[in-house]
Amino acid sequence: MRTINKYLHTDVLDTCQLSMGLTQLEPGSMWNTMPCHTHERRMEVYFYFDLSEDDVVFHLCGEPQETRHIVVANEQAVIHPSWSIHCGFGTRRYTFIWGMCGENLTYDDMDFIASKALR
Repeated sequence: MRTINKYLHTDVLDTCQLSMGLTQLEPGSMWNTMPCHTHERRMEVYFYFDLSEDDVVFHLCGEPQETRHIVVANEQAVIHPSWSIHCGFGTRRYTFIWGMCGENLTYDDMDFIASKALR
C-alpha cells in the first residue's frame, strides 16, 4: 500500500510543464511504481527520504532490454530521461518526492514494461 499526494498536478491546479508530489509507502510495503514504465514526453526525478542509515532503495533504470540499478540512500535523488524505465524497492518502507517536467497535460501515455521483458 502507498499514499500518493499530488501537489503540482492538473488534478489540483493548472500546470503544463511541472508536476510534483509525495508518495509514502506503508509499513510492510517496499515496492513502488510496478510495473515499471517510461514517459515519452517528460522526464522524472525521485528524491528518497525517511530511510534509516542502514536502509537503501534499489532504483531500477535504463532501457528495458538493458536495465541497471542504482543503490540510493536517505536524502539522495535519481533523475530519469524520458526513455528510462523507473521503479524501485527498498530494504524497508520509504517516502519520496517525485517531479516530472515536460508536456504534463495527459497522464495516460505511460508505456508500461512487462516484468518478463526486463533484462
